[in-house]
Amino acid sequence: MSATHILIVDDEPDIRNLLKEILEDEGYEVTVAESAEAARGARRARRPDLVLLDIWMPDVDGITLLKEWGTNGALPCPVIMMSGHGTVETAVEATRLGAYDFIEKPLSMAKLLLTVQHALEADKLHKENIGLRRQVQPLAEPIGKSIILQHLREQVRRIAQHETWVLISGEPASGKHTFARYLHANSARRDGPFVEVGVASIATENSAVELFGSEDASGVHYGLLEQANGGVLYLNEVGEMDIATQARLLSALQNRRFLRVGGSQPVQIDVRVVASTSQNLEQAVQAGRFREDLYYHLNVVPLRIPALREHCEDVPELLSFYVGALVEQEGLPYRRFSTAAQNRLRNYHWPGSIRELKNLVQRLLILGSGDEIGLEEVEAILQASPARAQTGAMQMSFDQPLREAREQFERTYLVHQLQECGGSIGRLAKLSGMERTHLYRKLKALGIDVKKVSE
Repeated sequence: MSATHILIVDDEPDIRNLLKEILEDEGYEVTVAESAEAARGARRARRPDLVLLDIWMPDVDGITLLKEWGTNGALPCPVIMMSGHGTVETAVEATRLGAYDFIEKPLSMAKLLLTVQHALEADKLHKENIGLRRQVQPLAEPIGKSIILQHLREQVRRIAQHETWVLISGEPASGKHTFARYLHANSARRDGPFVEVGVASIATENSAVELFGSEDASGVHYGLLEQANGGVLYLNEVGEMDIATQARLLSALQNRRFLRVGGSQPVQIDVRVVASTSQNLEQAVQAGRFREDLYYHLNVVPLRIPALREHCEDVPELLSFYVGALVEQEGLPYRRFSTAAQNRLRNYHWPGSIRELKNLVQRLLILGSGDEIGLEEVEAILQASPARAQTGAMQMSFDQPLREAREQFERTYLVHQLQECGGSIGRLAKLSGMERTHLYRKLKALGIDVKKVSE
């Protein structure tokens, strides 16, 4: 597993060497650059986790580099500015451009090390927040006291201690993502990044740039594979990946290096691969839709996640969890399930697995009243026919322009079908009769987040 990589950019050799020596003693991996041009080359060669950047340099100043490195108004990693001749205006400008902090020379090593530590911790927390924002509440571990769940958690903890690739299979919404994060949290890479690749949400024509990044005269774009360096790359619904990307990804993971799109120098990586699928990949291999060699690499350690109907004894605990989570996160009124209601839901077959349970709890908290959720209230929701539910979902106001009404219908239709397809863009394309590229554009135009809908 790779150590945290720090890039030092300073034109004074004594400072560069001193910082390099001290940071390496602290366990960091360090690269140094004496100029802006050298810093550009170092960033192309390898993505840093943090940059120590001097403001005054002979060729290009640090403020100019900050502007150059900013992507969509954000820097790809924390940057700490250093200067012996800084002004308040310079510090304000650096902060406005996204720098984490500004340290004056002569440097206090104790202060610098503390600032580096805080910057890395803040960056890690920021990335975790982005990854968890779509969840109702982050899970410390998968919920459930059933024998099935106990054995599964134990199996995941054992697998986590090894560096083998893992293929997680199971029906849509059965909890594959939760177990992938649980595996990461119990592994030696727990302090490294967990980068999710929503394979179904990446358009075929953009997949190479999204995964491998790109570089040109204007700078470097770090792809998801490089962002996962030192941690876990989670390929969500890997069966949706096109053949060309499968081949390139397998080569990169086997050789532990790859070329960015437009790049000429190989980039070294160290990642663990965890993939999930709701498809039968063996059938996909036989049909020629999935590479056999990639399948066998992923399937070194297969892990099957059971559907909720296979461990219904965990339903009461899941109901309690989602009630608490929705009350806390969305401010919904607290309500408790009666014993009769819990027993009815334990015996329900849950075709939509855990997602259906969460949606049911949310609906009951929003639409119901009173402290207790009784059997009749639950029965009323469960007895509603699918056709009736769809009709209710499709209801719309006719007091609006035709274009808005059409967009509302398309959004409702695509969200419903996407849920039915378990988030699979390939299945949705076939079901809706739309070409994939056109479908991606339509989903984007309608503001439909594939990851959020299919979680």
